[in-house]
Amino acid sequence: MLISEYELITNKFWLANFLTVDCGSGTVDLTTRQLLKNDKLGEKTIRACGFCGGVNVDKGFLAFIGGKIGPSVLTLLQEKHHGQLQYMVQEFCKKVKFLFTGNKEEYKTFELDLEDVCPIIKQYVTGDKLEQLENDDWTIELKFVDVKRMFDPVINKIIKLIREQLNNSGPISAMFLVGGFSVSKYLQKRIREEFSNKVKNNNIFVPPQPAAATLRGALEYGLNMKKIKTRRLPLTYGIELAPLWKPGDPPERRQTHNRIFKFRRLVEKGVEVDVNQEFGFELRPSFANQTELLMEIYSTTANEATYCDEPGMKKVGKLKLDFPNPRLGFQRTISFTLTFGQMEIRAYAKNQQGKITNATFVISV
Repeated sequence: MLISEYELITNKFWLANFLTVDCGSGTVDLTTRQLLKNDKLGEKTIRACGFCGGVNVDKGFLAFIGGKIGPSVLTLLQEKHHGQLQYMVQEFCKKVKFLFTGNKEEYKTFELDLEDVCPIIKQYVTGDKLEQLENDDWTIELKFVDVKRMFDPVINKIIKLIREQLNNSGPISAMFLVGGFSVSKYLQKRIREEFSNKVKNNNIFVPPQPAAATLRGALEYGLNMKKIKTRRLPLTYGIELAPLWKPGDPPERRQTHNRIFKFRRLVEKGVEVDVNQEFGFELRPSFANQTELLMEIYSTTANEATYCDEPGMKKVGKLKLDFPNPRLGFQRTISFTLTFGQMEIRAYAKNQQGKITNATFVISV
């Protein structure tokens, strides 16, 4: 396990922050956690994600091939001969991508024989492209600079994600590279060049089987979800209320009974919360003879919001509860609470007569 590897290099590992960079095929996911006592983990920053996984190097390779055979031919292969095209990509991965270190002295120009890896291609290439390929015996050379250009835009995005995460987390004691794309020696080299002096004692680790490390971590978490003590909320949560409309509020938002619908924040994006920590307040009727209350729960990507129809706002769910004894008017209350669990949000409401309603929603990560 990754934490055990870190424990080997320090006897005082708890309260240390570490960054996990999961470089998968499609996405790269980053999480900064803190090692706590009793084998617990806390989340120190909002998780970050980017669509800059290893498959984007493959896309760069296909774009390079498209330049040699023509974009329209590449499109035809993708639509009609996907199997042969994928075989060509697999050959590139096996013989170039997985071996590329970024050291020019170590690289030997690779010759890709199109007749061997994608024979159907000869039926589609025309014009100047056909003449050039025939002169080259249907062989395409992948030089060092060509391969480097396939990698660099992808790795630059990963480095940018890591830099942003470190800016948010502050100093870290270790960085772990996991996921299938982490086997790339060039990716490892670039990350070490960029961040070794920003990680305590140059502690940047790659497990022997990076892809398996991701699966093992997911399995261990599934078997022991209590290991996570805190998380950083990726969204702001709250409910829609109907306070009195006041001068200065938009006239077009004025409702009946001189009310206006507004967003009331319960907990802000980026706050570190304990698992099962509760956030709530007491609600009162919007008008004296109200007999039930509808509580609509919203999330937003913004730290603060005023209205529930703003960009980035999304309805999470709703609860409805009776508001009995209308003779008591505005003196009645309902207690409303949101609780953030391991993988879910629990909404809970209780009126003064003890009647309860609740619901569970999947948490956004």
